[in-house]
Amino acid sequence: QVQLVESGGGLVQAGGSLRLSCAASTQTFASYAMAWFRQAPGKEREFVASIRWNGSSTYYAVFVKGRFTISRDNAKKTLYLQMNSLKPEDTAVYYCAQSRLIQTIPSPRPDDYNYWGQGTQVTVSS
Repeated sequence: QVQLVESGGGLVQAGGSLRLSCAASTQTFASYAMAWFRQAPGKEREFVASIRWNGSSTYYAVFVKGRFTISRDNAKKTLYLQMNSLKPEDTAVYYCAQSRLIQTIPSPRPDDYNYWGQGTQVTVSS
């Protein structure tokens, strides 16, 4: 059973920065693509960013490109999301997720991920 635990969320003013972390319990973390999603109240869960199993490629939603950076440390079994220039519309619960398939190109579809963290709240004030 894979456990993913997010941390690093909080309250920040617009223009500020936060760094989210996602610690994985599994020994096979380094074999799977990982992603960040977010869900705001009353909205569907949406893709934010993803990264290949070896960190060689990253993918971003248009609305975060240039502001957010996804990265991973396979030795520490940890996924990161550096968020800069935060906007009030970035307010949401942020989730990390592990891909269903081993060593695959990461997908933006939530259904392609079968393990999820409990989420961490990010609130950006104007």
